[in-house]
Amino acid sequence: MSETPRDGATILAQTATIVGPLIRSQVNGLPPEIRHAVALHFGWQADDRTVRSADVDGKVVRPALAFLACQPVGGAPEDARPAAAAVELVHNASLLHDDIIDHDALRRGRPALWAARGLPAALLAGDALFFAAIHALTESDPSVQTIPVLLGSVQALIEGEYLDTLLETGTEVSEARAVAVAAAKTGELFACACELGALAGGADPARAGHLRAFGQQLGIAFQCLDDILDIWGEEQLTGKPARSDLRARTITVPVAAALASRTSQASALRALYQRDAPMSEEDCRQAAELIEEAGARETTLRRARRCTTEALEHLARAEPETVSAAELAALVDTLVNRNRCSPTRLQGGPS
Repeated sequence: MSETPRDGATILAQTATIVGPLIRSQVNGLPPEIRHAVALHFGWQADDRTVRSADVDGKVVRPALAFLACQPVGGAPEDARPAAAAVELVHNASLLHDDIIDHDALRRGRPALWAARGLPAALLAGDALFFAAIHALTESDPSVQTIPVLLGSVQALIEGEYLDTLLETGTEVSEARAVAVAAAKTGELFACACELGALAGGADPARAGHLRAFGQQLGIAFQCLDDILDIWGEEQLTGKPARSDLRARTITVPVAAALASRTSQASALRALYQRDAPMSEEDCRQAAELIEEAGARETTLRRARRCTTEALEHLARAEPETVSAAELAALVDTLVNRNRCSPTRLQGGPS
């Protein structure tokens, strides 16, 4: 490993280069029609089957965490390749199902698979990727000691997805419940990536546990900021229609915080969410204003700061060597301060 720590952008770019062939290798083992559906999701092919790209798009945050968590405990980056592939496959499986549940027709600036090819194609492609993730681990780990970790995280992710659907049934939802959903849907897979990477590097239970907790807290912070970006971010950066969560009346962390604020803005927001009519652009704009006026954007930012601080504390307890610690901290900075001109900027960095 280089003695000069890489910055977050370099880490993600290099991870994408490494993980792409790993994902393609697993996808190539799928049956032909499912393989084509998955290739559409990744953007590797157009609908007429012409090749567009061989790259894996998206943030590749989870495989980056798997690689980086392997190194502080004495592992080589290549030791974490199966873990990196597995968590990226699970992540994309969850995206395919999430788009169906949320009726999101756009993913990464392209039509979501369910919108392009129908519900069965997207549902079955997601199922195939879950099993491909397990295959990625079993190919390289005859003892399959990492399988229970992955399966436990997938079960937690599924539970989080279901809890998220329950949040949509009403507006009397606590902020803590919304954060619990964020911890399950996003934090759990971040945690899994770090734990699998640490195990691949030979970590003892204590160090693996701290790296897992690091990932969990970072994932919650990441989701809080994603929730804010959905409301106030730029569409070309998020890859999704602006304010799609508001349009769908999703109870995200800032929405839950606003509804719990016991302010006049909370009452007005609740009335908007309880209306039968679809949310118009003006309704979404008004909802965004009410959330901000209720102080919920700042409340959510504070939570992201606290989670980031806790993540870095667990990282320190894992006692990583200097370069590994610097690279993990650099990735944290990139993730929590992405879109640095946006309202998600954590002023002064993690605090």
